[in-house]
Amino acid sequence: MADGDMNASNPFGGIPFFNDMMRAMAGQGPLNWDLAQQFAQLGAVGDSPDPEPNTATRLAFNSLADIADMHVRAITSLSTGSNDTHTEILTTTRARWAHRTLTDLRPLFTNLATALQSHNTDGDVPDDPMSAMMANLSTMMAPAMMGMSVGSMIGALASHALGQYEIPLARPHTSEILIVASSVDAFATEWEIPTDDLRMWVLIHELASHAVLAAPAIAEGLTTLVQAHVSAFRPNPDALMSSLTDLDPSDTDAMAAVQNLFSNPMVMMGASRTAEQEALAPVLDAHVAAISGYIDYVVDAVSARLLGGASPIAEAVRRRRVQNGTNSHLVEQLLGISQTRSQQQRGRAFVNGIIERDGAALLPSLVTAPGNLPTPSEIDAPGLWLARLEIQ
Repeated sequence: MADGDMNASNPFGGIPFFNDMMRAMAGQGPLNWDLAQQFAQLGAVGDSPDPEPNTATRLAFNSLADIADMHVRAITSLSTGSNDTHTEILTTTRARWAHRTLTDLRPLFTNLATALQSHNTDGDVPDDPMSAMMANLSTMMAPAMMGMSVGSMIGALASHALGQYEIPLARPHTSEILIVASSVDAFATEWEIPTDDLRMWVLIHELASHAVLAAPAIAEGLTTLVQAHVSAFRPNPDALMSSLTDLDPSDTDAMAAVQNLFSNPMVMMGASRTAEQEALAPVLDAHVAAISGYIDYVVDAVSARLLGGASPIAEAVRRRRVQNGTNSHLVEQLLGISQTRSQQQRGRAFVNGIIERDGAALLPSLVTAPGNLPTPSEIDAPGLWLARLEIQ
C-alpha cells in the first residue's frame, strides 16, 4: 500500500507518533495477539504469587495419574494417551496456563475477530469528515480492543483454573495435560480437603475429559458447531452507546452497572448475537449437556472407587465454579457453550436415563460418531436417543 493510500485512511497520518501507532495497529490483523497475551498474563497472575511447581510435585501428580488412568480407561473404554500410557501431566503456573489456553483457542477467537471486522468494513464511508475520521479510528482500534477483551477473559479464567479442561473443548496438544498445581493445593487448603484426595479428583476429571473430548463426536461434531457459532457473530457498533443510554443515573447501583458494562466483552467488542446463532443454540446446548453429563458420570464413578462414594470434592468444585462463574460465562458466551447448573443437571438426567434403561455399557457410544450425540428432543427423552440408535 502506498503512503498516500495509508494516509488517506489514517486520520493521524501527519502526526509521526500517532502515525506509527496507527500503522502498528493496522498491521496486527483482526486481533492484536500481543495485547491478548499481555492482558491474559496480567489477569492470570494479578497480585498473588504464581509459584513454579517443583519436580517433586510433578512426579507426585504423575504417580497418582497412573492409578486414575487405569480406572478411567476401564469405565470409558477410551484412550487417554498413546501406547497404553496416560498423557503426560504437566504441572504449571497460572501464567503459562493462560498462554497455552489462549494459543489453543486462537483459531476460534481469530474467526470471531474476522467475522466482526469483515462485516464492519462493508458499510458506506460517512460523508462528514469528522465521522469518517472516527469510523477509521474505530476500525484501527478494533484489533486492540479485541485483544484486550479476549486476553482479559482468558486471564480471569486462568486465575482460578485447576486443570486444562475448564471449558469442554478438545485441545490440539493431545500429548499433555496442564494442571495448575498451586491453585489445586490452595483450593485443598481453603476447603479443608486432603491434598492428595483433591489432586486425585482433579486428575480423574482431566483424564476423563481428555479421553472423551478426543473422541470423534467432539472433533467432528461439537467443534464444528462451535466454529459455526463463533463465525456467525455480527458487529453492532452502537452496542456500547445503547447500553449507556439505557442506564438509570438515579439508580443506587449505577456505578456498578457501568463497571459491569465495561467488563462485558460482548459490548466492548460490539458483537451482536444473530438468528443463525439462535438456531444453533438448542443443538449446541444438547451436545454440551450430554458430553458434560458423560464426563461427570465417569468422574463420579472413578471417584467412588478411589476416594469413596461420599467424597465431598465434586460438590466443592461445583460450588467454586459458581462463585467464579462470571469469568467462565463470558468465554462460554462467545463460544456458544453453556455450562450452567441447569445444563449440568440436564446432562446428568440424560445419562441416568440411559443407564436406567440399558445400563452404563452403552454410554461410550455417545462419542464414537458425531451423529450419535443427542438432538434437542433426545436430550430430555433418553428413550428417543436409544430408539434412534436402535439400541433398544
